[in-house]
Amino acid sequence: MSVLISTLLALFMDHRLGEPKRLHPLVGFGSLADVLESWLNNDQPVNASRWWGLTAWVLAVLPLTYIAYAVSDSLQASWILHTLVAAAVLYLAIGWQSLIQHAKAVYTPLVDGDIEQARQAVSYIVSRDTQQLNESEVATAATESVLENGADAIFAALFWFALAGIPGVVLYRLSNTLDAMWGYKNQRFLHFGWAAARIDDVLNFVPARLTALTYTLCGHSRIAWRSWQQQAGTWKSPNAGPVMAAGAGALQVQLGGAAPYHGQQQSRPSLGEGEPAQAATIMQACQLVERSLGLWVAALVILLVLMQLQGN
Repeated sequence: MSVLISTLLALFMDHRLGEPKRLHPLVGFGSLADVLESWLNNDQPVNASRWWGLTAWVLAVLPLTYIAYAVSDSLQASWILHTLVAAAVLYLAIGWQSLIQHAKAVYTPLVDGDIEQARQAVSYIVSRDTQQLNESEVATAATESVLENGADAIFAALFWFALAGIPGVVLYRLSNTLDAMWGYKNQRFLHFGWAAARIDDVLNFVPARLTALTYTLCGHSRIAWRSWQQQAGTWKSPNAGPVMAAGAGALQVQLGGAAPYHGQQQSRPSLGEGEPAQAATIMQACQLVERSLGLWVAALVILLVLMQLQGN
């Protein structure tokens, strides 16, 4: 029951307060990660660079995860205090309202015909070049970001919290942050960020597929299931593929396709079925994420009730 109450409190705080504007712990963690990377990421042979990247991951993540475990363990004697602290930690780990706000920041100027502002807003949430994107390409980029970050910033965090409590969600959020910082396949991070990217893939494997299943149940299920089964394997990311294919199918829209990265046009497989994304698709993706979140909360309630009944 503590898990359910902490989850509901965390979601309530996120809905009412949004992301903390100042002194967010992940900002401090990012600064720590930058120091470790500048210290350990030097010109090394491939194997050595990978080992230094793994060492940096261990130094950044495991001490803080152990502290989270120790804090959680020390609070076991007080059910109320443990529930409140767990809710606060989960609140800091999820990004529900932040995701919606970033999506709206793209949607609003796109609807108003301000393509330059829409391009600027979408550049904050995607890694592709956005200066020359047209309306449909901006909408595609934003929709893909909503679907993928819904899995990373909401559902995976909830999964690891439900599975392993405070230390579980801390381990996941820190690992996911390092993947976002070091997981690029460029000259600087190709080998150093290898461990962070692979660990994040492992931690997201089950949550990504649960998210894809939830998108399937909460949208146009038949098309979502077909898109997931036929298209997920064509995507370069083993976890983004199922999530985005199922999400695109659930929305009955076509995502993927060519996109500019670092001055070059990259060919990407098509995902989903239907018309190209438009401005309205961005908010439809937000609604799909929120319906999916409601389903997760309902499933958690049912699971805990069944566990209570079985215990009695």
